[in-house]
Amino acid sequence: MRRHTFGRLGLSATLASVVALMGMAPSASAADTPPMTVTADKASASPGDTVTITLKFTNDQTTNTQFVYQSIQPTWNTSQDPALKYAFTSCTGEVTRCDVAGKQSGSMNYNVPVLPGASRTVTLKYNIAADSACGPSRRIEFYTYLYYEYQGGQAKKDGVNSVGTDIACKTAAAPGAAARAGR
Repeated sequence: MRRHTFGRLGLSATLASVVALMGMAPSASAADTPPMTVTADKASASPGDTVTITLKFTNDQTTNTQFVYQSIQPTWNTSQDPALKYAFTSCTGEVTRCDVAGKQSGSMNYNVPVLPGASRTVTLKYNIAADSACGPSRRIEFYTYLYYEYQGGQAKKDGVNSVGTDIACKTAAAPGAAARAGR
């Protein structure tokens, strides 16, 4: 019987060790959060529509971020289609500088310092011109470049992000098309 008792004790000790080790595993931290997220308020738009892009910077470091710069540019495909017409009309949010009005690209500096795990957000709006050539396979796409400094300015990170900025540019429905479709 002693052997059976020791076996149970060994199994209990093993299970207790596994549970203790799981409890010591590091929890999610600011480092698990990507430093940049980009979202658009719609997946497609037509000539004359306004599109809103939201850029969110999150400090993924363990020290304050002292400097944050970001730019937004059209992708190669968008810039090579001169018939796609659009322009940024506004930039609002937690920034000290934002240069986008009336342009097809822009740049901004976020309010700093940004504490570890804290975020800053900027909202950009652009209009698709009424005479923009939209249609099948035409898209307005952007990429963003992010650069930031932390650890008292002694360390830096940068990178490119293109997620969330791919907007299909659809041709507006012909007048009366909705009425005919309902028949």
